Amino acid sequence: MFLRRFDIEHTFRFLKQTLGWTRPRIRTPEQADRWTWLIIAAHTQLRLARDLTEDLRRPWEKPAAEPRRLTPARVRQGFRNLRPTTPLPASTPKPTRPGPGRPPGTKNKQRAARHDVGKRATAPSNKRETG
Repeated sequence: MFLRRFDIEHTFRFLKQTLGWTRPRIRTPEQADRWTWLIIAAHTQLRLARDLTEDLRRPWEKPAAEPRRLTPARVRQGFRNLRPTTPLPASTPKPTRPGPGRPPGTKNKQRAARHDVGKRATAPSNKRETG
């Protein structure tokens, strides 16, 4: 496990910074689970598209050591060229009008539900007693 720590740390950094895992303001645990699964699906999609994309790098970036083993960030850079070559599974969406929304001058009837984060209120004391 410790030997893979470098890979794990970089994966979490990519999930948080590039894919925006911790960016949204989520209110319920169900939303957190759903968002996590969406991020996992996006990461999996990047991993599966590794062999289909080309290494589109910026002029100052070094070429990949193994061209067929691109990192998820490099796959993400080349992903825009992959989309036009793949068939679309669905037709284009029909235009719709927005709904009526809340009537003007009214307020929310309920406050948003609050959920416990799961952290302890006080940290345990690690001080040794001298006596």
